[in-house]
Amino acid sequence: QVQLVESGGGLVQPGGSLRLSCAASGINIAPHTVRWYRQGPGNQRDLVGSITSARITDYAESVKGRFTISRDNAKNTVDLQMNNLKYEDTAVYYCNIDGSLWGLSNYWGQGTQVTVSS
Repeated sequence: QVQLVESGGGLVQPGGSLRLSCAASGINIAPHTVRWYRQGPGNQRDLVGSITSARITDYAESVKGRFTISRDNAKNTVDLQMNNLKYEDTAVYYCNIDGSLWGLSNYWGQGTQVTVSS
């Protein structure tokens, strides 16, 4: 059974930092692109960024220069370092592995809440 578990969310002031982690079990993340999404109140789920198996990263314009995605295949984890957080970063953050190219399912974690507030 594949599970993705996000952690590290919380309450932070504007300008602060948080580091989210996505821990995978039941699947080896090494060959997969892992994506982070977020869903703010009343909003659709939007792509934040991604990291490929070759560690190539890509980010939404709204987070470029502030967020960094990294992966540790040995630990089977992917992290999202978020710096200079803004009010508009408030959302539930989800990690995702779309295994369809490998004949697998599209996997989501349960999400972790990030609230940016003074």
